[in-house]
Amino acid sequence: MKNLARDIEDITPEWLAEVLGHEVRSFTSKKVGTGQTGAAYRLWVDADKGPKTLLAKVATGPVEVRQRVATGFACEVGFYSLLQPTLDVRAPECWFAAISDDRVKFTLLLEDLAPRVPGVQAAGVSYERARGAIRNVAGLHAPRWNDPSLFEYEFLTTTRDEKRAAFLGGLTRNAGAIFTDRFKDALGAEDIATIRTAAEAFEDWTTVANEHFSLLHGDYRLDNLMFGEDCDDVVALDWQTMIIGPPTRDLAYFLGTCLDIEERRKTEQDLVSFYHQELLGRGIKDYTLAECFHDYRVGQLHAVLITTVGYAYATGEQTADSDRMFMAMAKRSCAAIRDLHTLDLI
Repeated sequence: MKNLARDIEDITPEWLAEVLGHEVRSFTSKKVGTGQTGAAYRLWVDADKGPKTLLAKVATGPVEVRQRVATGFACEVGFYSLLQPTLDVRAPECWFAAISDDRVKFTLLLEDLAPRVPGVQAAGVSYERARGAIRNVAGLHAPRWNDPSLFEYEFLTTTRDEKRAAFLGGLTRNAGAIFTDRFKDALGAEDIATIRTAAEAFEDWTTVANEHFSLLHGDYRLDNLMFGEDCDDVVALDWQTMIIGPPTRDLAYFLGTCLDIEERRKTEQDLVSFYHQELLGRGIKDYTLAECFHDYRVGQLHAVLITTVGYAYATGEQTADSDRMFMAMAKRSCAAIRDLHTLDLI
């Protein structure tokens, strides 16, 4: 594909000038993050026009590994090139997005979000910042609420796909066993039972009847959000897990894994109501608060998939920090599943 930068070496002042549409005299770059299948670089651009800093993302790692996540690459490029302009969610501004026909190479040229800082999953989130994140995710869901044209995007999958549900059900059962065996001492008997029971129910859960659908982020949590000083300044990253499904699964996953257990218990009624009000304010009708809270309860099982599969099949190095992240997510979500009697609804 024309203009596709296949690695950082392909990004030159001439390439930048072509995709940005103005002269670029020079630039310097520095790698940021530790991505396993994608590499990110901050660019400092010497030009009279346009942004002075940018973030470039390109595919990296062995081709066979990239082939396994090629659908994720297509989702992220599709989000920035086709979907973002139709939404009201705050995400990085995109100057360029392209992907190869085989989906194993991509290039993104994105807004540099500094000085915003990423959330920290293990640390949790305050009530005020949670409201900002909820307002942002409502801006993702509302514009494409029950929009049948979403199914026309070939790079998007749906929770209604029974073959996908069967595959993920088996994957989650295996991952649940791996996860609970690895963390059996830290989890305790109650959380182990919750994870294993939830994993067994996952295939039925993923296709549970719900008349409402929209575009989901799929991994809407603190590590994938950037925060400014203002609590409403929230920007969502990493759009490789997008899917079409019940909107409240993003909300359930966020509150169930990002708030400390007692904080969630104290504030979730208010925060779900706040989300519902945000939907109403954006024109969503015929969706009651009671329906919203029911769907929020059902949605809690999303955390079991992301937490256990994310741990069991991660390609990155396991560290003490990553273990703390997974344990925080597991313990919080297990408590939410029990508190909200989610398994009784499936």
